[in-house]
Amino acid sequence: MTSAHTFTAPKVVGLSASATTPSRTLSLLRAGLHQLRPAAERVTEVDVRSLPSQALLHAEVDHPLIASALHEVHQADIVLVATPIYKAAYSGLLKVFLDLIPQQGLRGKIVLPLATGGSTAHLLALDYALKPVLSALGARHILDVVYATDSQFESHDLLGRQPNEEVLQRLRAALAPLSETPSGVLPLSRLRAPSPERVPC
Repeated sequence: MTSAHTFTAPKVVGLSASATTPSRTLSLLRAGLHQLRPAAERVTEVDVRSLPSQALLHAEVDHPLIASALHEVHQADIVLVATPIYKAAYSGLLKVFLDLIPQQGLRGKIVLPLATGGSTAHLLALDYALKPVLSALGARHILDVVYATDSQFESHDLLGRQPNEEVLQRLRAALAPLSETPSGVLPLSRLRAPSPERVPC
């Protein structure tokens, strides 16, 4: 008798919490999403900056755009959370959005924190500030943080500032545990390294 494994392609959502666009933070997020795209059922990018500011600040979860963004997080199997680090803290935009996610809203999801900053001095902000918040929201499967400094981005004629090969290798290493997930859950053996045209505009 032969048996076949049935794979379920994951739904992936990326949260960008940079206050500017384009940005290094968004570039890093898109590099991560690109690595997951071949194995995913759906990949969605949520730019928190583009959500209506008053609705965010007043926690209007019934606002159509806010509700849609929260629904994407709710439906996702894998959540990439990308933020710039300012003064050893993750962005206020991200805080406001995370405050809208229901208690235990990240339970059962795989979460990859991504961050950018001026120097490695801010790296510990992720361990002491962001990861506890993600855990409080129910995240139990938090992958290794990928942090990139300003100097680890290279200029690209078409795509602007892009993460260098060292950062891309760390992205691949952070996502590597997904390929060890038991069969029947995530077909992430199909993960691929980004090509030169890896990050869409």
